Amino acid sequence: MSEHADASRGELRTVNLGIVFASLSTVGALLVVIDAPTWWQALVLALGVATAAVTVTRWAEGRVPRVPFPALAVTGAVWLFGVLVAETPTASYGFAVVGTVAVHQAHRRRTAAVLGLAGFVAAVLAARLAVAPGEVVDTLLEYVVGSAGIAVVAVVLTSLTQMVSRLVAELEESREREAELAVARERMRFASDLHDIQGHTLHVVKLKTALARRLVRTDTDRAEEELGEIHALVGDTIAQTKALAHAQRRLNLSAELENAKNLFEAAGIRVQVRREGGVQARAGEMLGQVLRETTTNILRHAQAGQVWITLSGTGISIVNDGAQEGPPTGLGGLATLRERVAGEGGELTVERKDGRFLTAASFPRTAAGASPLPHRPAPTRKDDR
Repeated sequence: MSEHADASRGELRTVNLGIVFASLSTVGALLVVIDAPTWWQALVLALGVATAAVTVTRWAEGRVPRVPFPALAVTGAVWLFGVLVAETPTASYGFAVVGTVAVHQAHRRRTAAVLGLAGFVAAVLAARLAVAPGEVVDTLLEYVVGSAGIAVVAVVLTSLTQMVSRLVAELEESREREAELAVARERMRFASDLHDIQGHTLHVVKLKTALARRLVRTDTDRAEEELGEIHALVGDTIAQTKALAHAQRRLNLSAELENAKNLFEAAGIRVQVRREGGVQARAGEMLGQVLRETTTNILRHAQAGQVWITLSGTGISIVNDGAQEGPPTGLGGLATLRERVAGEGGELTVERKDGRFLTAASFPRTAAGASPLPHRPAPTRKDDR
């Protein structure tokens, strides 16, 4: 995946982390302020909340081991302190958060992790009953119900982090697959064009060769004529194949525009098309080549989220975001295309700025009487696609 895609995923994860971190910290801080009887006890309880928040953050970043023993030890000690010293059931908050992370990280040993955490919970409640033997019912109601309620809040907030992170990863993987599929479709289209050129020719050559073999002894003039046609047909096919390989085959700009939109949309890229005037017929084929080459480059070398295509009476411009930093690589086709555009009296501009990549081709207006392609207004749908 490209650096831009990694950055996009990082931004989504950062937003997710910010929301969850703020929620965990806010709830934990409220519990500390409400239940801590003294400032020094508040500091101890705050240590449990901070440990939980750091653990969740590192977990979302993939930097938490299978079982976060240090965090479990700290939050477990804070909970024990809250039960035996501060006498507050909400001290279980940090331990519930870290315990949820531990269960998610345990994978195949998840049952053992749950049993271990349940054993520790039972030990804490037993310790509380030991220091207050005459208050069994009140202790069970306060600490079992109160701690369970706080634990549910912690588990829900922590699980949301994992759920959103997984969804972000799945969305990015889906986007990668769509882009790869779009490139594969473009390759299949090229293969189809190549088959159209050579398949028909080879079939005709086969028939004419068989005819020439039958005529070579009975009608040499006709056989020679057939062989001449075979020679001309093969030469024309070679020329068409070279033109296709170098993107010089006659192209229809409108068809190329529709194909580009379909490819971009299949890759999850938004497309906005604007027509500012009718395109000259003389320039239409070359502009189609520019659009095809640029479409392929965007799909292969960028991680664009938006593409803007503008057609005017003298040219075309294609702008995409998601341009990679550093010198452009893998864009040799544009260099070759620049020479062809110049050979037709036009100019090809390639420019990258502020994360956007511009490819524009322009041709001077021909003399009066040049036949322009009909102008069609831009789409009026909301997304302007």
